[in-house]
Amino acid sequence: MEFSSKLILISPEILLFIGAVVVAVLGLSNSRTLRRSVPFVTALFLAGSVVGTVYVYGDTDALAASSLLFPKIGLFVKCLVGIAAIGLVALGTGTIDRGFENAVASGRTRFDPLRVIRGEYHAFFLLSVLGVMLICNATDLIWLFLALELSSLPTYVMVALSRSSRKASESAIKYFFLGAMSAALFLYGFALLYGATGTLDFLEMREILGAAQASPDGYPAIAILGMTLAILGIAFKIAAVPMHFYAPDVYEGAANHMTGFLSIIPKVAGMLAIILLCGTFGWTEHQVISPEGTAMIQEGLPAPVSAVLWMIAVLTMTLGNIGALLQTSIKRIAAYSGISHSGYMLIGVIAGTENGIDAVLFYLVAYALGTLALFGVLSGLSRAGHEVESLEDLAGLWRRRPKMAAALALAAGSFVGLPPLLGFWGKLFIFIAGIESGHIVLVVIAGINSAISAWYYLHIAGVPIVKMATPRSEALSPRPNAGPRIVAIVAALSLVIVPIFSRDIYEFARCSMRYGELELKENENTDAMLPMRDEEQFADAGIMPTHVD
Repeated sequence: MEFSSKLILISPEILLFIGAVVVAVLGLSNSRTLRRSVPFVTALFLAGSVVGTVYVYGDTDALAASSLLFPKIGLFVKCLVGIAAIGLVALGTGTIDRGFENAVASGRTRFDPLRVIRGEYHAFFLLSVLGVMLICNATDLIWLFLALELSSLPTYVMVALSRSSRKASESAIKYFFLGAMSAALFLYGFALLYGATGTLDFLEMREILGAAQASPDGYPAIAILGMTLAILGIAFKIAAVPMHFYAPDVYEGAANHMTGFLSIIPKVAGMLAIILLCGTFGWTEHQVISPEGTAMIQEGLPAPVSAVLWMIAVLTMTLGNIGALLQTSIKRIAAYSGISHSGYMLIGVIAGTENGIDAVLFYLVAYALGTLALFGVLSGLSRAGHEVESLEDLAGLWRRRPKMAAALALAAGSFVGLPPLLGFWGKLFIFIAGIESGHIVLVVIAGINSAISAWYYLHIAGVPIVKMATPRSEALSPRPNAGPRIVAIVAALSLVIVPIFSRDIYEFARCSMRYGELELKENENTDAMLPMRDEEQFADAGIMPTHVD
């Protein structure tokens, strides 16, 4: 039953794997029509995976038998990743193989399947998205490691394929070597966690760590060290300090549509992995009655791990915002902006409350929509056949492309947290979670950083509207394919409209986190699968736990 339930829950990922094979074959076809259909087919498989996710997560029996730490988190994350990925596909439509396809169409050269990369690029695209989705179904450290690497390895190749330039190749090499270093770091952390607990399974690990916390000796030092190293390694995925320094160079070297991909998909993967790892320590409050008396224990992240996350969050948001102030390249600004947003999201993880993790998931929605709007504008425009890279390229855009300028302004306003845009609600929920958990100093630091970020975000919004056009910006023109501009407009409008449904989205996120600890508790056959402490282990330690509402 357990195997079949896991197979049911990963059926959307199986569909994406089939899609990767299909688009790889279509990309090699002699028919230009079939080759041009690759992005559309990719989007169809992504849409199918979203529909499949909604369907399979309605199977409560499969969820109950899944042995997942957070059984329903996949419903939220997979839908978010699938919808965002459809927008990201549209950003790159008509970009890959554009020069070669034009040469074939004009008769200047013959079609050669060895020279086309559109199919391979979209196959890697689907495999990376597949990897993120598989993280939701991770039940142990081995699965988590393989899913993380599956989400990352294709991106190294995609960066190199996204743009035919030496800068893209250089970016891919930097990205690959730093990615390999981060993988070694968090894999070593996984090994230490296994050595401390004697198990790879998340549920068993949580039970053992819960019993260790209640014992006089507390958490094993090797478990704390393993968790710290794992978090530092995964910091690479979310471009957080100290694994952040690759982001500006890689973002600048990759094509605009690929930069948008790197801004969203790896960040979702990294945040999800950190949530799962921290979930093995738990965030609920218990009262423990021992033979010597009664003591209140706050179950959650150990103080050393919490301190590491605290420092990472502060340094990440601070260095990210300061770095963005010093840039003139809009892609480098976006890189440092993404770094700072990782710092904000870590506040929710540090908070350790139910509201904190819910706020992180909600924030990912706001961040993804803002990123789609920003890179939709950049991908939909070109300057004399070259990509838009400098803020000066956008001067006077309002007079010639008012919709693009408005989309850019809404994205920047959402990132800075201006009400009533979606980004405001994302930051508000994060800050509330931090205050409720007692991390007021951290929230104050985040507020100061948010104020600092207003300078460069308002600069991004103001240059297209206020600044007069220059000869350089006059060369700006729309790309032949309208897909990126449509994504920019839809995402920008969503930043205004979606806040109306912010309560529903937040409750959706809360349900995703609450399901494993509350609703499955009602199923009498799934007690062993709950991410809660094992009372027998407490009894062995000579203490009796009683839960406090």
